[in-house]
Amino acid sequence: MKKIRVGILFGGRSGEHEVSLLSAASVLQAIDRKKYEVVPIGITKEGRWVTAAHAEQLLNSGQSTPPRHLRAGDPAATPAAAVLRRGESVLVPPVPSQALVPFEREASAIAPSGPEHVLSVDVIFPVLHGTFGEDGTIQGLFELAGIAYVGSGVLGSATGMDKDVMKRLFASAKLPIVRHVTFLRGEWRQAPKKVRAHIESALRYPVFVKPANLGSSVGISKAHNSKELGPAIETAAQFDRKIVVEQGVGGKTRKARELEVAVLGNDAPEASVAGEVVPGKEFYDYEAKYLSEGSDLIVPARLTRTQTKQVREMAVAAFRACDCAGLARVDFLMEPGPHGRIFVNEVNTLPGFTSISMYPRLWAASGVPYPKLIDRLIRLALERRADQDRNRYSL
Repeated sequence: MKKIRVGILFGGRSGEHEVSLLSAASVLQAIDRKKYEVVPIGITKEGRWVTAAHAEQLLNSGQSTPPRHLRAGDPAATPAAAVLRRGESVLVPPVPSQALVPFEREASAIAPSGPEHVLSVDVIFPVLHGTFGEDGTIQGLFELAGIAYVGSGVLGSATGMDKDVMKRLFASAKLPIVRHVTFLRGEWRQAPKKVRAHIESALRYPVFVKPANLGSSVGISKAHNSKELGPAIETAAQFDRKIVVEQGVGGKTRKARELEVAVLGNDAPEASVAGEVVPGKEFYDYEAKYLSEGSDLIVPARLTRTQTKQVREMAVAAFRACDCAGLARVDFLMEPGPHGRIFVNEVNTLPGFTSISMYPRLWAASGVPYPKLIDRLIRLALERRADQDRNRYSL
């Protein structure tokens, strides 16, 4: 049988570029080469699409640190510049059909040796994190090209990235969420006293200040008091025009428990066992995820049977509320204590994907090992594309 041609797309313009590289290296190493013809595709930080003859080799043999308890990836583990520095040809976005036709260009404008190369693949596996990777933008390109791709569509990806819209959908689905305030960067610039007063009247310290659209805890700060609030907002405002401030779960003296559930599927999603993150720092920020050694991942989480059932059902409900597809990791905050309330925190539609990241670990503990998980995701992508191809777009 003809092998399915899979494009592994990695890199990207977001602040999570380096995290993407390590996730991609894991997928390239684990994917079944007997079933799939694999095409590594890189996007530079400047947004240039390249195929690199040595991309896979560079991803797998780059200088790495000794084995550690890596999470979604460690920026120090793979030299980012080396992976995307060498490109044998420039690519237009993948065009497997006539749905999206590239402009004709003179051969000399691209390379003296010949015309621009257009890549043809059966399915794209985007191992991209953050802005321009999991926010619906690249997904829109795939939709225009009529190509199958792993993960949520435009709407699911966009809602999974925007913490404000996401919480509105959770509330509409009657899922419990923490108290929060959303405002625009322009409102803060014009009337900081008014914004501060609104936050402090609606929430109690400590609070978490977040850019609405970003991942991997980039730009997130914990403000313990009014003095810390302003600098936290300024940090978040560097990364997005919309800012979300959430009331901390557990109050001033105790930390919330951080639970995670992996979801897999399209119209009939399934939930994995639950896991728990115990941060080595005050909360699970970027440094705790990727750089420091002190965080622990507990799989399965130490929950009662009732609590486990509750978070798994809530994970599927959150997945559906955001119109996700393929995969997502759903994160929860639980009040400390044996009978604490559980709140849905967010969904992550393209979570870290190294073999030791939480999403694959949760499925491994649920009976789906890493290579089979990759198979399932590719199959789900092809099934979703086949279902979309049944749609009519004109009378």
